Amino acid sequence: MIKRIEKLRALMKNEVIDAYLVTSSANLRYLTNFTGTAGLAFITLDKAFFITDFRYTEQANEQVEEMTIIQQQGDIVGEIIKLVEKEGINVLGFEDAWMTYAEYSVFEEVIDAELAPASGMIEKLREQKDAGEIAIIEKACAIADEGFEYILKMIRPGMTEIEVANQLDFFMRSLGASGTSFDTIVASGIRSALPHGVASEKMIEQGDLITLDFGCVYQGYVSDITRTFAIGNPGQQLKDIYQIVLAAQLKVIETAQAGVTGAQLDAVARDFITEAGYGEAFGHSTGHGIGMEIHEGPNISRSNNHPLSVGNVITDEPGIYLAGLGGVRIEDDLVILAQGNRILTKAPKELILL
Repeated sequence: MIKRIEKLRALMKNEVIDAYLVTSSANLRYLTNFTGTAGLAFITLDKAFFITDFRYTEQANEQVEEMTIIQQQGDIVGEIIKLVEKEGINVLGFEDAWMTYAEYSVFEEVIDAELAPASGMIEKLREQKDAGEIAIIEKACAIADEGFEYILKMIRPGMTEIEVANQLDFFMRSLGASGTSFDTIVASGIRSALPHGVASEKMIEQGDLITLDFGCVYQGYVSDITRTFAIGNPGQQLKDIYQIVLAAQLKVIETAQAGVTGAQLDAVARDFITEAGYGEAFGHSTGHGIGMEIHEGPNISRSNNHPLSVGNVITDEPGIYLAGLGGVRIEDDLVILAQGNRILTKAPKELILL
C-alpha cells in the first residue's frame, strides 16, 4: 500500500496539494486495505492518517498499515480540523465526485485551508493493475465462468428471469464471491433487445434467445461477463446477428494492446457492425475498465483518445439490439499487455442452443 501512497504523493506535488482527503470507499480500500464502512484517510506529503470511530478502530489497526490510526472523538470533521492545523496544511485536496454539497458547505465554513477539488487522482492510479490485483480479478472471472456453466445445466422453460438470476447469484456466493458486481441481467425473448434488461418476472419460453450479463465481487474486485444463448431455435435473423457480434468481439481481442486508444478499439467493433448493416442497433460503448468498481477507466469509447497501458483490465462487449425481436451481446474481460492481451473470462462463446 505504501507504494500506492507514494504515487499519490507524486500527483499531489504536481497539483500543489499539501494534503489529500480520501472518502471514496473504493479508493480507501485501494490505499489502505480497510473494508469497513466508516472512515477516511488524510494523506500529506510525508505522513498518513486514518480516522475512524470506536466501532472500527480495532479493524483499522488490523488492516491499515503505514498509517497513524486516529479514533475520532465526536465529529470526524473536528479531527480533520486538528490535522489541518497541526500539519500546517494550506491546500487540502478532496474527492469532489464523492462529497455532497452539504458536506462541502460544512468543510468550507470550518476548515482553515483552501479546498481543492481533486477527484480522479486515485482512480487514475487504479487503472493500472499490478499482478496481485489481476490474479484476484482472474479468480472473480473464474467464479463467473462456473456460474455460466451452472446456469446452462439448470435453466429451463417456465422459470422466470428472476429465478435464474437468484440461482446464479447464490451459486457464485457458494464459490466464495462476496456479492454480485451489479444487478444480474437476464433478458429473454424480445426483452433481450434491452441492453440493461435486469431480470424480471417474465417466464422463459422455448425459442427464447437469452442474454445473461453478470459478474461477482471477490476480495474487493469484480468480474463482468455477458453470454447470449438460446433455448431451442431463436430464428435465423438472431442467429445471423449472433455471428456478427461474435466476429466484432473477436476483432477487438485481436486489436487490443498497449498503445491503442479507447476510441480506436471502439471503432474496431463499431465499424464492423456498421458495415454489416446494424450500426444503429449498437448504441453503447464497446467497453470500460473494471477493478474495484464495475465501471472505471479506461473507457473503450469514441470519446477516449488516450492510449491503453499495460495492466489495464477492460471489457469487450459489442452488441446488436432490435426492438420487438431480440438482441445479442458477448462480453469478455481482458488484461492489456505490451503486445496483445490476455482473456480472463473463459466461458464458451459459440452460439449454444439448449
